[in-house]
Amino acid sequence: MKEENNNNKGFIPLHGGYKNLITYQKSEIIYDGTIYFTKRFFQKYDRTIDQMVQAARSGKQNIVEASMASGTSKEMEIKLTNVARASLEELKIDYQDFLRTNKLPIWDKEHKLTTRFREINKTPNAIYETYQKAIEHEQPEICANSMICLISIVSYLLNQQIKSLEKAFINEGGLRERMTKARLNLRNSKNT
Repeated sequence: MKEENNNNKGFIPLHGGYKNLITYQKSEIIYDGTIYFTKRFFQKYDRTIDQMVQAARSGKQNIVEASMASGTSKEMEIKLTNVARASLEELKIDYQDFLRTNKLPIWDKEHKLTTRFREINKTPNAIYETYQKAIEHEQPEICANSMICLISIVSYLLNQQIKSLEKAFINEGGLRERMTKARLNLRNSKNT
Protein backbone atom coordinates (compact mmCIF):
# COMPACT_ATOMS: atom_id res chain seq x y z
CA MET A 1 0.00 0.00 0.00
CA LYS A 2 1.45 3.34 -1.03
CA GLU A 3 1.56 5.77 1.85
CA GLU A 4 0.88 9.51 1.70
CA ASN A 5 3.37 10.32 4.47
CA ASN A 6 6.92 9.65 3.31
CA ASN A 7 8.48 9.88 6.78
CA ASN A 8 10.63 6.76 6.95
CA LYS A 9 12.63 7.79 10.02
CA GLY A 10 11.42 8.47 13.52
CA PHE A 11 8.68 6.93 15.56
CA ILE A 12 5.67 8.02 13.47
CA PRO A 13 5.16 5.27 10.89
CA LEU A 14 4.03 5.78 7.34
CA HIS A 15 0.31 6.42 7.23
CA GLY A 16 -2.43 7.56 4.88
CA GLY A 17 -2.75 5.80 1.56
CA TYR A 18 -6.49 5.30 2.07
CA LYS A 19 -7.16 5.61 -1.68
CA ASN A 20 -5.38 2.28 -2.10
CA LEU A 21 -7.64 0.50 0.42
CA ILE A 22 -10.30 -1.70 -1.19
CA THR A 23 -12.65 -0.70 1.63
CA TYR A 24 -12.26 2.96 0.69
CA GLN A 25 -12.64 2.31 -3.03
CA LYS A 26 -15.81 0.28 -2.56
CA SER A 27 -17.22 2.69 0.04
CA GLU A 28 -16.86 5.46 -2.56
CA ILE A 29 -18.96 3.33 -4.94
CA ILE A 30 -21.51 2.84 -2.15
CA TYR A 31 -21.66 6.60 -1.61
CA ASP A 32 -22.13 7.31 -5.32
CA GLY A 33 -24.72 4.54 -5.61
CA THR A 34 -26.61 5.89 -2.61
CA ILE A 35 -26.72 9.36 -4.16
CA TYR A 36 -28.16 7.81 -7.33
CA PHE A 37 -30.62 5.60 -5.42
CA THR A 38 -32.01 8.31 -3.15
CA LYS A 39 -32.51 10.75 -6.03
CA ARG A 40 -34.34 8.10 -8.00
CA PHE A 41 -36.54 6.45 -5.38
CA PHE A 42 -37.35 9.12 -2.78
CA GLN A 43 -39.21 12.40 -3.01
CA LYS A 44 -37.06 15.51 -2.83
CA TYR A 45 -37.65 16.47 0.82
CA ASP A 46 -37.83 12.97 2.32
CA ARG A 47 -35.60 12.86 5.42
CA THR A 48 -34.54 9.35 4.46
CA ILE A 49 -32.38 10.87 1.72
CA ASP A 50 -30.28 12.80 4.25
CA GLN A 51 -30.06 9.79 6.57
CA MET A 52 -28.89 7.41 3.85
CA VAL A 53 -26.47 9.85 2.23
CA GLN A 54 -24.95 10.75 5.60
CA ALA A 55 -24.53 7.08 6.54
CA ALA A 56 -22.83 6.38 3.18
CA ARG A 57 -20.63 9.47 3.58
CA SER A 58 -19.75 8.53 7.16
CA GLY A 59 -18.66 5.06 6.04
CA LYS A 60 -16.33 6.52 3.44
CA GLN A 61 -15.03 9.47 5.43
CA ASN A 62 -14.26 7.46 8.56
CA ILE A 63 -12.05 5.15 6.52
CA VAL A 64 -10.14 8.25 5.39
CA GLU A 65 -9.90 9.64 8.91
CA ALA A 66 -8.80 6.27 10.32
CA SER A 67 -6.05 6.00 7.73
CA MET A 68 -4.77 9.50 8.43
CA ALA A 69 -4.90 9.00 12.23
CA SER A 70 -3.06 5.69 12.04
CA GLY A 71 0.40 7.24 12.32
CA THR A 72 -0.15 8.56 15.82
CA SER A 73 -3.08 6.61 17.22
CA LYS A 74 -3.80 2.96 16.56
CA GLU A 75 -6.70 3.25 19.01
CA MET A 76 -8.25 6.03 16.92
CA GLU A 77 -7.63 4.07 13.73
CA ILE A 78 -9.47 1.06 15.12
CA LYS A 79 -12.33 3.17 16.50
CA LEU A 80 -12.85 5.09 13.26
CA THR A 81 -12.69 1.93 11.17
CA ASN A 82 -15.40 0.50 13.38
CA VAL A 83 -17.47 3.70 13.01
CA ALA A 84 -17.20 3.26 9.23
CA ARG A 85 -18.48 -0.30 9.58
CA ALA A 86 -21.34 0.80 11.85
CA SER A 87 -22.38 3.58 9.47
CA LEU A 88 -22.51 1.17 6.56
CA GLU A 89 -24.53 -1.30 8.62
CA GLU A 90 -27.03 1.50 9.31
CA LEU A 91 -27.19 2.19 5.57
CA LYS A 92 -27.76 -1.50 4.84
CA ILE A 93 -30.77 -1.47 7.16
CA ASP A 94 -32.16 1.54 5.23
CA TYR A 95 -31.95 -0.43 1.99
CA GLN A 96 -33.60 -3.43 3.67
CA ASP A 97 -36.34 -1.13 5.00
CA PHE A 98 -36.92 0.19 1.48
CA LEU A 99 -37.35 -3.34 0.17
CA ARG A 100 -39.57 -4.47 3.05
CA THR A 101 -41.87 -1.44 2.97
CA ASN A 102 -42.22 -1.74 -0.80
CA LYS A 103 -42.97 -5.47 -0.45
CA LEU A 104 -39.90 -6.44 -2.45
CA PRO A 105 -37.77 -9.48 -1.58
CA ILE A 106 -34.47 -9.19 0.26
CA TRP A 107 -32.04 -11.63 -1.30
CA ASP A 108 -30.35 -14.21 0.87
CA LYS A 109 -26.74 -15.38 0.41
CA GLU A 110 -27.81 -18.20 -1.91
CA HIS A 111 -29.99 -16.09 -4.24
CA LYS A 112 -28.78 -16.46 -7.84
CA LEU A 113 -28.29 -12.70 -8.23
CA THR A 114 -26.34 -12.47 -4.96
CA THR A 115 -24.05 -15.15 -6.36
CA ARG A 116 -23.76 -13.21 -9.63
CA PHE A 117 -22.96 -10.02 -7.69
CA ARG A 118 -20.15 -11.81 -5.84
CA GLU A 119 -18.71 -12.85 -9.21
CA ILE A 120 -18.80 -9.25 -10.46
CA ASN A 121 -17.17 -8.15 -7.21
CA LYS A 122 -14.08 -10.22 -8.05
CA THR A 123 -13.28 -7.77 -10.88
CA PRO A 124 -9.87 -6.26 -10.12
CA ASN A 125 -9.80 -2.48 -9.61
CA ALA A 126 -13.60 -2.29 -9.72
CA ILE A 127 -15.12 1.16 -10.15
CA TYR A 128 -18.69 2.46 -10.14
CA GLU A 129 -19.14 1.43 -13.77
CA THR A 130 -18.31 -2.17 -12.82
CA TYR A 131 -21.53 -2.29 -10.79
CA GLN A 132 -23.53 0.33 -12.70
CA LYS A 133 -25.94 -2.07 -14.44
CA ALA A 134 -26.94 -3.52 -11.08
CA ILE A 135 -27.01 -0.24 -9.12
CA GLU A 136 -28.99 1.59 -11.84
CA HIS A 137 -31.15 -1.35 -12.92
CA GLU A 138 -34.73 -0.56 -13.92
CA GLN A 139 -36.07 -2.84 -11.16
CA PRO A 140 -35.83 -1.31 -7.66
CA GLU A 141 -35.42 -4.79 -6.17
CA ILE A 142 -32.16 -5.28 -8.06
CA CYS A 143 -30.91 -1.76 -7.26
CA ALA A 144 -31.46 -2.03 -3.50
CA ASN A 145 -30.28 -5.63 -3.19
CA SER A 146 -27.14 -4.84 -5.18
CA MET A 147 -26.34 -2.04 -2.75
CA ILE A 148 -26.95 -4.42 0.16
CA CYS A 149 -24.55 -6.94 -1.42
CA LEU A 150 -21.86 -4.29 -1.85
CA ILE A 151 -22.32 -2.99 1.70
CA SER A 152 -22.12 -6.54 3.07
CA ILE A 153 -18.84 -7.08 1.23
CA VAL A 154 -17.34 -3.85 2.57
CA SER A 155 -18.58 -4.60 6.09
CA TYR A 156 -16.88 -7.98 5.94
CA LEU A 157 -13.66 -6.38 4.67
CA LEU A 158 -13.79 -3.71 7.40
CA ASN A 159 -14.23 -6.45 9.99
CA GLN A 160 -11.12 -8.17 8.64
CA GLN A 161 -9.29 -4.83 8.63
CA ILE A 162 -10.17 -4.29 12.30
CA LYS A 163 -8.87 -7.77 13.19
CA SER A 164 -5.64 -7.01 11.32
CA LEU A 165 -5.27 -3.66 13.13
CA GLU A 166 -5.80 -5.42 16.45
CA LYS A 167 -3.06 -7.95 15.68
CA ALA A 168 -0.70 -5.20 14.53
CA PHE A 169 -1.28 -3.27 17.75
CA ILE A 170 -0.62 -6.34 19.88
CA ASN A 171 2.57 -7.15 17.95
CA GLU A 172 3.94 -3.65 17.38
CA GLY A 173 2.36 -1.48 20.07
CA GLY A 174 1.24 2.08 19.71
CA LEU A 175 2.77 5.51 19.60
CA ARG A 176 3.94 5.51 23.24
CA GLU A 177 5.86 2.28 22.76
CA ARG A 178 7.45 3.57 19.55
CA MET A 179 8.37 6.86 21.25
CA THR A 180 9.98 5.02 24.15
CA LYS A 181 11.84 2.69 21.80
CA ALA A 182 13.12 5.62 19.70
CA ARG A 183 14.32 7.42 22.83
CA LEU A 184 16.06 4.30 24.17
CA ASN A 185 17.68 3.65 20.78
CA LEU A 186 19.02 7.20 20.70
CA ARG A 187 20.32 6.92 24.27
CA ASN A 188 21.95 3.54 23.52
CA SER A 189 23.59 4.84 20.34
CA LYS A 190 25.13 7.74 22.29
CA ASN A 191 26.54 5.36 24.92
CA THR A 192 28.30 3.10 22.42
